Amino acid sequence: MEYDYIPLPQRKPLVWPHGARVALILTFNLETWDLTKDTDKPYYAGGPAILPDVLPGNTPDFPNFTWREYGQRVGLWRLIELFDELGVKASCTTNAVTFERRKAMTDAVLERGWELLTHNWEQGELLSSFAHEPAKERDIILRSLDQFEKFTGRKSKGWLSSSLRGTMQTADILAEYGCTFYCDIMNDDQPYLLRTPHGPIVSVPYSNEINDFTFITRKNYTTNEYRDALIEELDVLYAEGAKTGRIMNLGLHPHVSGRAHRVRALREFIEHAKSLPGVWWATREEIAEWYLANHESHISGQLEGGAK
Repeated sequence: MEYDYIPLPQRKPLVWPHGARVALILTFNLETWDLTKDTDKPYYAGGPAILPDVLPGNTPDFPNFTWREYGQRVGLWRLIELFDELGVKASCTTNAVTFERRKAMTDAVLERGWELLTHNWEQGELLSSFAHEPAKERDIILRSLDQFEKFTGRKSKGWLSSSLRGTMQTADILAEYGCTFYCDIMNDDQPYLLRTPHGPIVSVPYSNEINDFTFITRKNYTTNEYRDALIEELDVLYAEGAKTGRIMNLGLHPHVSGRAHRVRALREFIEHAKSLPGVWWATREEIAEWYLANHESHISGQLEGGAK
């Protein structure tokens, strides 16, 4: 995988379909962790812990495990009820094991026709652990893609790595097996092409900045501060989008945003977003398909190679 450094002023205007200013993606992460791992090292279960003293992987860490599990049992359903009420859709990522261990979660997304993409095999297993073992990384990716196809009846078009911990090979493997977009590269407000030996793949960025973990678990924002930050981010991107289109991705974890005292922030943010006529409630697949067909009108020569 490689890509060029092309700063925003050197690009032509990005003109979204129907004159939209911002492609807004609201991401539910349907994640599933192993309770224990066969290791005596600290177990990083794919996200910040609610209690800081993380235990060895071979010791059950019930405070942290069940804190996350709240999202599977309660928080997700509160979020789904809100989205159903407001008539908006989420773009969801799922660990492959979620299809079996927490099937009600993936069923709820598929029943609504919401977007679903592959999010590694299991949340506590990071691809970066296999950065120098490409055969093992390939096995994880292919098992995950096969599981997705088995339970959805269609091939996954995109990928988000657990904790965004991909490797230099990840996008190459995904392009080889027909994926059209990759979400780990979070360095832009616009899509662009990544070059691989198997053809281009679109970077449709996730965000660890516009993310409930960052705002709430790391920065300790109140419900109002969380709402206000989301609204301000969208308003600035919306104003900028009058000149060249933008993407805003909001990463949501059901055990964080799905708490009763926080869901109001999402309600008020979504109501605000719905009041703006130039918001495209896009799926990542729609963005990737459109960009593959229109990238030359935005950044020419992306497939030619060589830093600019």
